[in-house]
Amino acid sequence: MTASLRSRRLPLAASDVQQDVLRRLPLACEFDEAVGRAGGGPLRAQEVAILQINVGKLCNQTCRHCHVDAGPDRRETMTRETMTWCLEALDATNIATVDITGGAPELNPDFRWLVSECRARGRHVIDRCNLTVLELTSQSDLATFLADHEVEVVCSLPHYRALSTDRQRGEGVYEKSIAALKRLNALGYGCGSPSLPLVLVTNPVGAYLPGSQASLETEWKRELWRLHQIRFDALYCITNMPISRYLEWLIESGNLQGYMERLVSAFNPGAVNGLMCRNTISVGWDGRLYDCDFNQMLDLAVLPGAPTHIRDLRLDVLEGRPIVTGRHCFGCTAGAGSSCGGATTAAG
Repeated sequence: MTASLRSRRLPLAASDVQQDVLRRLPLACEFDEAVGRAGGGPLRAQEVAILQINVGKLCNQTCRHCHVDAGPDRRETMTRETMTWCLEALDATNIATVDITGGAPELNPDFRWLVSECRARGRHVIDRCNLTVLELTSQSDLATFLADHEVEVVCSLPHYRALSTDRQRGEGVYEKSIAALKRLNALGYGCGSPSLPLVLVTNPVGAYLPGSQASLETEWKRELWRLHQIRFDALYCITNMPISRYLEWLIESGNLQGYMERLVSAFNPGAVNGLMCRNTISVGWDGRLYDCDFNQMLDLAVLPGAPTHIRDLRLDVLEGRPIVTGRHCFGCTAGAGSSCGGATTAAG
């Protein structure tokens, strides 16, 4: 796969350039306008239930659709000091879930320490895993570590067949992903155990919206068992966000205008309440706070007046805050909706 936007020194690597590209498009309405017409008023945060921590942009893959612009050539990495501030924030709150993401979060040298500390505090931990990292020689015991600490594994797989997966993620990714899933199954993941949940995440391989999550989950469970005797607990369908490397692909393929029009026309008021920004606070690798992981990648920090860094976290100020929005937000409210937990509503 190609290198990151940053290493290729492309203008699109800059978040303000990405925002400008989206702003220049002729669209029927703005996101806040669509929410207002639906009677939602300004989008505001609710109770913070999830602390999502992005521990860095280093990854062993360079996927075509990546909204993080992650890759082997990225070196932004969360330090243990910043992780300690995250732990102090947990100690001061009742936030129940820690959602660890990247890049490939497992490549952060302090990933296992962070997981162990969060679990010692009784928090539920999610690892956003790309699967192939489990097959690295340096990570040969990673799957066992995750199982021993009862970490929920949420792993990305574009499709249950090789062609679509390798087209989006690189040649050979599918084969390694299947091997990793079998490794997880052998440890008890994906077999219905509440302590070892295994979730697959799929993004469309193209300029279209995901299909029905419930229908696709049934299909994927049937086909992955038929093809490879692999089990998993749930499937999340996530809409590709028109930022970073997916934005690059949309531009190069001539699909940007049509895709954005599709997102706007598919706006679903019923998807708004389940948006991840409503109950999640996102922590960047440097400790800065954002309303969601997508805003983090666009450098759209929380609005002035709210804490801007994890060391200053105050839930009484963050809860109820206005959420920073933009045209990219249409990606989370199209059709059945899209969040880190998949579809936000059953019907589009």
